[in-house]
Amino acid sequence: MAVVEAVNLGMVYPDGTRALKKVSFSVEDGESCAIIGPSGCGKTTLLFIFSGLLRPTEGYALIEGKEIVAPPKKAALILQNYGLFPWKTVIENVALGLQIRGMKAKDAKNTVKPILSKLGLEGFENHYPKQLSGGMQQRVAFARALAIKPKIMLMDEPFSSLDALSREKLQNFLLELWMKERLTMLLVTHSIEEAVFLGRQIVVLSPRPGKVVKIIENPMAGSVEYRNMEEYFEKCREVRKSVGATW
Repeated sequence: MAVVEAVNLGMVYPDGTRALKKVSFSVEDGESCAIIGPSGCGKTTLLFIFSGLLRPTEGYALIEGKEIVAPPKKAALILQNYGLFPWKTVIENVALGLQIRGMKAKDAKNTVKPILSKLGLEGFENHYPKQLSGGMQQRVAFARALAIKPKIMLMDEPFSSLDALSREKLQNFLLELWMKERLTMLLVTHSIEEAVFLGRQIVVLSPRPGKVVKIIENPMAGSVEYRNMEEYFEKCREVRKSVGATW
């Protein structure tokens, strides 16, 4: 069953800018989808629509067959700047989502401690974001998302500001997380290699207004070893060709 679905989605901003035009695709339960396209093609707009922060001006955005009219409780959004509050400690940032949902601060902090330990953040609970590396800040953002036990992860270029080594490590981490938790993932990226490594389905968007140029199936994604296989490089070439034809 499609968990995330776009049906002829269109978005025109109040100033007349058309960001999206007749975008349609679906992501089934437990699958991963990477969205790739040039800057300004509406990728982030698309994520904001699925997160309930924007309403489309045309078409429908659905989660489990229901139109999104408010931020869905089953979805967590991770932004490229991590979205951490600099005046809050690691544990306060991670517990925030639970507190917003009504849990007492003390209970929320106790609840997230195992998640911090799981993500290698034990011992850093009382640090502030500025005291952490970019990779650790990204782990805090993932911990905050996981604390609310989402079924769907929406990610807007979560690794774009990291160095190549940290980026690859966190790509591996995200892949392992997806395989273990069987989350449904929607990932926006500019990187062809990242799209192929993490997306079992790759949606290629055109320049603004973003339209679906091609949907590429990538069934071999799902293994850390995929990067070293000839099939990976062949799929990167296929995606690059599709992307190159539109940019």
